[in-house]
Amino acid sequence: MSVLVYVENADGKFKKSTYEVVSYAKSVAVLLNTELIAISIGDVGKDELTSLGKFGAAKVLNVNNDKLKSFVIQAYASVITNAANKENSDILILANSFSGKGLAPRIAVKLQAGLADSAVDLPKIENNSFTVKKTAFSGKAFAMVEFNSAKKVIALNPNSYQVNESPVEATIEDFNPEINNSDLRIEVTNVVRATDKIALPDAELVVSAGRGLKGPENWNIIEELADVLGAATACSKPVSDAGWRPHEEHVGQTGIAVSPNLYIAVGISGAIQHLAGVSSSKTIVVINKDPEAPFFKVADYGIVGDAFEVVPKLTEAIKAYKSHS
Repeated sequence: MSVLVYVENADGKFKKSTYEVVSYAKSVAVLLNTELIAISIGDVGKDELTSLGKFGAAKVLNVNNDKLKSFVIQAYASVITNAANKENSDILILANSFSGKGLAPRIAVKLQAGLADSAVDLPKIENNSFTVKKTAFSGKAFAMVEFNSAKKVIALNPNSYQVNESPVEATIEDFNPEINNSDLRIEVTNVVRATDKIALPDAELVVSAGRGLKGPENWNIIEELADVLGAATACSKPVSDAGWRPHEEHVGQTGIAVSPNLYIAVGISGAIQHLAGVSSSKTIVVINKDPEAPFFKVADYGIVGDAFEVVPKLTEAIKAYKSHS
């Protein structure tokens, strides 16, 4: 038996969330006294693949196929399933990312495995019991999932597990499973990535704003604060619906769920749909001139004041602190 972890890449490079999920998978492998194997799909360099050994992957299956240069969900699910069968892996772990949310259930069906998505902690293994803690009800609660199946698929939430080094020498093995044409019925013709911005799902710091900014022309104060902090920018649903900000910045129940170490909400009232997407944040700071805004009820820190006065002063204070540190 072994533990298999799927490692995502962006343009041939691994992100922090990749090392998080490898660290998590290594810890699971240690609990089960078995080895960790990683599978990478795409054009990834040898040095990048070898770096996974720093976090505990003893072997890396490298799938470099022209048909799989773009993400095709059914084909990727089949390849990962083939790898799990090849390596006799009873546990498959991946990130609960945009692509992971689609891959996990497909792989679980193919492996006839149980599934725990949105996992936030290591499994508890006692006697014959295998239980995983996950978020539930759009992040408003936790659930304990007990597996009854021999095979298990776990999708780990971003920013829910610390990156840990467990250095081993990783061997790279080319893996070339047969690709069925039926898995390639969808053709990806172009992929456009925002390379100059921090991706929301991976961000440790997020600065978000709502209708309290009054218009898109005022977003410079949010972008400047985010730039000083090295944070990603986000927005509420009404803002993206109005076209003030791009849809990919929409955070909430119908947008992107985030779990950063720090979430700063500026001029957002705190509707339940928005809270559902940010409730996993470690620390929430709310800036709003309405003292009765619902967001204050869940905030760790709150500032009652005009965003156009508070945010520039906060930005200058952070700049001054960084210049003296």
